[in-house]
Amino acid sequence: MLKLDSPLQLAPVFKPKIWGRRDLAPVYPDFWTTWRGRKVGIRYSQREVSKGDPIGEVWLTDDESVFVNGPLAGNTLAEVCLRHCEELCGRSARGQRFPLLAKFLFTSDWLSVQVHPDDEYARQHEPDGVGKCEMWYILEAEWNAEFLLGLKPGVTGAQLGAAIDGGTCTDLLQRFNPKAGEAVFVPPGTVHALGPGLILFEVEQHSDLTYRLDDFGRKGPDGKPRPLHRDKGLQVTQPGLPPLRGLPSFEFPEDYGARRFVLACPHFAVEALTIDEATSSQGTGRVEAFAVLSGEGRVETKAGWYAYRVGHIWLVPAAAASYRLVPEAESRLLRFYVPDLDEDFRKPLAERGLSREEMNKIIFA
Repeated sequence: MLKLDSPLQLAPVFKPKIWGRRDLAPVYPDFWTTWRGRKVGIRYSQREVSKGDPIGEVWLTDDESVFVNGPLAGNTLAEVCLRHCEELCGRSARGQRFPLLAKFLFTSDWLSVQVHPDDEYARQHEPDGVGKCEMWYILEAEWNAEFLLGLKPGVTGAQLGAAIDGGTCTDLLQRFNPKAGEAVFVPPGTVHALGPGLILFEVEQHSDLTYRLDDFGRKGPDGKPRPLHRDKGLQVTQPGLPPLRGLPSFEFPEDYGARRFVLACPHFAVEALTIDEATSSQGTGRVEAFAVLSGEGRVETKAGWYAYRVGHIWLVPAAAASYRLVPEAESRLLRFYVPDLDEDFRKPLAERGLSREEMNKIIFA
């Protein structure tokens, strides 16, 4: 059996989108000033294939993401999960695919108005049979940035269908101005659209199943309008769902810095960590991942150390031995995994004095 006992870095996969950007700073800057004050140029080999096209999404746990270090170096995540899913994922293993899809998004225009199905609908109507539940963590938002989330109170599915046909469906959606650090939960059935001027982190079930309701008449690379999915989208839309955004920030001091319990549901949990002192961890019996939002430092193991910096994605295998994160500059990370809601969120939040009512504002079961 393959021994996976150290954190593993994945190379991101850059996805061109018509609503994307060419400047991906500060997550993927062209130049990086190290904590020692040295300015260095950075090349992202995966980005070279985009040929200068605007990048809208950077997939961190894509099937085609390639391992950078360790015994799996040079293999894609899909290849490893096909052969070694249990060793990598432990109790998070679900079939032979990594359980979560994580991305950074960079917007310069509106994304389509869209909605995602749940697992039950996907099993009946889609080849992969996996629905899509997701969350957003806003990293940056320009002063006039917006997103649409959920139908206005009282709007029916029939009204939405008529508005789609008339090109006015955005008038029926609730509109919000996001702020950096805001967390948004987007369960299946929630109609939504992201606007321009945003940089955000997104994690979801490992599914990219999307039903477009309106794409504002835009054309794809082939010069033809991108396909819509009106009928399926209306079938899965749940008009009465509330907009689950602006969630409370439950952040607590830790020896290493601070820990925020961002949100959790049966499919995924997300925590935001601020690290200004070295901290030790080890495998938990499931795979965990962390995305570096800012800062730099070292991932130290018994076998040696690796550098981390903004934009990196690291997987911690289920049976990882003890390792340390040692920041050279204050670092902000997002940790995400498939949770045990009681052990990972309810119990530690109760120990920190939160009531069940408060917990339920960020735990969606």
